Amino acid sequence: MEILHRKISSDCDGLGTGDSLCSEDLQVRVSPEDAVRECESRQSRKDPLIHGEKNYKCKECGEKFMENRFLLQHQLIHTGVKSYKCEKCGKAFLKKADFTRHYSIHVREKPYECFECRKAFSRRSHLMEHQRIHTGEKPYKCRECGKAFSRRSHLTEHQRIHSGEKPHVCSECGKAFAHHSDFIRHSRIHSGEKPFECQECGKAFCDSSSVTRHMRCHSREKPYECSECGRTYSYSSTLMTHQKSHSRMKSYKCKRCGKAFDQKADLSQHQQTHTGDKPT
Repeated sequence: MEILHRKISSDCDGLGTGDSLCSEDLQVRVSPEDAVRECESRQSRKDPLIHGEKNYKCKECGEKFMENRFLLQHQLIHTGVKSYKCEKCGKAFLKKADFTRHYSIHVREKPYECFECRKAFSRRSHLMEHQRIHTGEKPYKCRECGKAFSRRSHLTEHQRIHSGEKPHVCSECGKAFAHHSDFIRHSRIHSGEKPFECQECGKAFCDSSSVTRHMRCHSREKPYECSECGRTYSYSSTLMTHQKSHSRMKSYKCKRCGKAFDQKADLSQHQQTHTGDKPT
């Protein structure tokens, strides 16, 4: 390395040996050989970002990443935690990129409109998929059983019934699930999360079906009807219990219409429909 010294002040002897050194006037000229040695020295100090080293390893599947933030984002796949929630529709996502892509649906134009129901879409492919609701088209067919689906994703989930594949594993207890929705519902047992709330009384539940079932307490809705006697019930389990009574021997028969009952009290109550009188 050669040092060039320009003599500017009177106290400087121009050789760098005088009492006063003009440090501000020092210039460094690096030879090609020195430049190569410096580059090799820097390369020896291995920077993972420069050299592409992946020092962050996922304990679940062994996949490696260059930065910890990428590892943390990847681990959400195993935990099932969807940290990115859309404030417009409530839909949640594992990855920020997926959330960003989804959110653009709310803010951008939707030029593709369904002629049947006037629902609009931002992508033509989404419109075509939606239109199958009206046409009944199911182009994705299972080779095992012949069942058809309108969406490829639905076929993929269905095929796990035949293959026995259960890719969604709970990190808490090890239980595995074929469908991601079942895995999410199960994970709330461990987390205690109850995102579905009754609008009438405020009681919270782990899944939407539970809150729907609970709300019948308030609405008195009875959608389950017995095909034998016409009785209605709020819950399917109650209907199934009731239907067992029809399978038992019916010893009490109505003389007017021939309808039979397994209990005398039920026959007496039925007879009122013919006479309008209270049974003796």
